[in-house]
Amino acid sequence: MKNLYRSLLLALTLGVAASCSVEDVAPNQPLSHTSTDSATATQDSHLAMGNPSSAGTSYSNYLVSKPQFVLSYNSYRGTPNWVSWHLSSAWVGSTPRQDDFRADTSLPSAFYKVQTSDYTGSGFDRGHNCPSADRTLTVADNSATFLMSNMIPQAGPNNQQTWAGLENYCRTLINAGNELYIIMGSYGVGGTGLNGYKETIAAGKVTVPNRIWKVIVVLPNGSGDVSRVTSSTRVIAVNTPNTTSISSTWGTYRTTVDAIEAATGYNILSNVPATIQSTIEARVDSGPTQ
Repeated sequence: MKNLYRSLLLALTLGVAASCSVEDVAPNQPLSHTSTDSATATQDSHLAMGNPSSAGTSYSNYLVSKPQFVLSYNSYRGTPNWVSWHLSSAWVGSTPRQDDFRADTSLPSAFYKVQTSDYTGSGFDRGHNCPSADRTLTVADNSATFLMSNMIPQAGPNNQQTWAGLENYCRTLINAGNELYIIMGSYGVGGTGLNGYKETIAAGKVTVPNRIWKVIVVLPNGSGDVSRVTSSTRVIAVNTPNTTSISSTWGTYRTTVDAIEAATGYNILSNVPATIQSTIEARVDSGPTQ
């Protein structure tokens, strides 16, 4: 009888031990991640890949650094030369579009501050470089994208169809566990909007660009981002005409980083080792477009 009692007690003890979960044993300790878990998305440096034009204090290449993006501003054109920003799911939330277009009063006093009214009746959209939908975590983040220093005169179909499609695709990439480094810029003079061809608007204060480009470096979420760029890293380079007669399919306009650098004189991924740059900047992306 005593042996039977001991056997039952031993079986009961083993059964309870086997039924304990990790949480039961150590309720205050987090569960360890498996190797298949994606890294946590973070907000990282907007210039991690480099300063394409070595922007500084020149009136034609003036460096403006904001929490939401960094840009090179050209006071003679009244537009940015380029805008660079990091995008991951850590930048995206539920903040609605603010639509508070306004002059950037942080620019030097000697610069003309482009007004939202300067675009009125021009036939061109106030085209975002860093998109509103890329900055929806806070009101301040979204509001920053409506500064006129982030705008270019952009043909409506170019802005609302072609570029909107590419911007939406970028957000599908971050939803899949990636982080992106995006540099968007424009160059040349003269575009075609709803009111026809124009080289400037706002009585000559704002130059209408001829071409609009974007370079996107795609990495899985992680840290040490520049060190993780390899010769097989996906880099998407797009260069479109600033016109109403444009395909709505952004993939049609894929090109190489090398070609954009030749047109602008920039070194777009200057922080990436030269041997890797030479490979990824010469390649036309052939990946999915949606």
